[in-house]
Amino acid sequence: MANYSIQPERSTLHGSFSRDYEPILTINSGDVVRYSTLDAGWGLGPYTAPGVRARFEPRESSRDGGHAICGPVAIRGAEPGMTLEIKINEIRPGAWGWNCAGGFPHPMNEILGVTEGELFHLNWTLDADLMIGTSDKGHEVTLRPFMGVMGMPPDEEGIHSTFPPRYCGGNIDCKELITGSTLYLPISVSGALFSVGDGHALQGDGEVGCPALECPMELVDLTFILRDDIHLTMPRAETPTAWVTMGFHEDLDEATIIALNGMLDLMEEIHGFERKEALALASLVVDLRITQIVNGVRGVHAVLPHGSIR
Repeated sequence: MANYSIQPERSTLHGSFSRDYEPILTINSGDVVRYSTLDAGWGLGPYTAPGVRARFEPRESSRDGGHAICGPVAIRGAEPGMTLEIKINEIRPGAWGWNCAGGFPHPMNEILGVTEGELFHLNWTLDADLMIGTSDKGHEVTLRPFMGVMGMPPDEEGIHSTFPPRYCGGNIDCKELITGSTLYLPISVSGALFSVGDGHALQGDGEVGCPALECPMELVDLTFILRDDIHLTMPRAETPTAWVTMGFHEDLDEATIIALNGMLDLMEEIHGFERKEALALASLVVDLRITQIVNGVRGVHAVLPHGSIR
């Protein structure tokens, strides 16, 4: 097992996915990569006023139009049809963060009637030792950091946005993917070409205001393992407390069915249930949660707590 370190700089940053991007690093299955990341908006520090702060430059309009993500990292031997297991060993937020609501055009803001007028903005001071965030208006919250974007490019030509989640990962925005969790992603291209970014110090299910508590990450420690014994069509995860299956679709009902189908598959695999049996028990112990509703493609995750079926 080898250990590598990646810092956010021009050679490691991009704001899109593409199967044609050259890897910045090639590793073996079982290796560890320790990242530092910018916040999603390419910020170099806190806002000094709403909309005003230093940002990373230079950037290319076509390649860097989305979240600031680090990569891509290639894994030797990775091929389509295999699964990439990503162990989330540690996530440590930086010293500052921000979030906002209203004051800009977005379908959720329009539905809620908060598009017009000024943006409501909060700057946050983050204490990574106590895991407490304090806003510039005096709010205090308990931090639960995770990465919003973890994924690989689809096997399609061109440059692809970082904003929607896909079957091969991307802007998943699932708050369950904390330290101690393991994410499983279907590999879509040779080498995998994994990238990570969009640190969230805290987010509720739904991410209803559009931003979460956006922040840079001081440390994102990940172990990558190739699995040719697992074949997935959508991401799944194991957290310290539960199994999680995910569904993505423009329609929330369809995303729900995808997540539920994935959970029934998982229950068949780990417990040997027949499908109707799995559904009967899922109705008792599986929770369906809205991952996010603000990225165009909606997310739903199904949660099966460990030990809920004995």
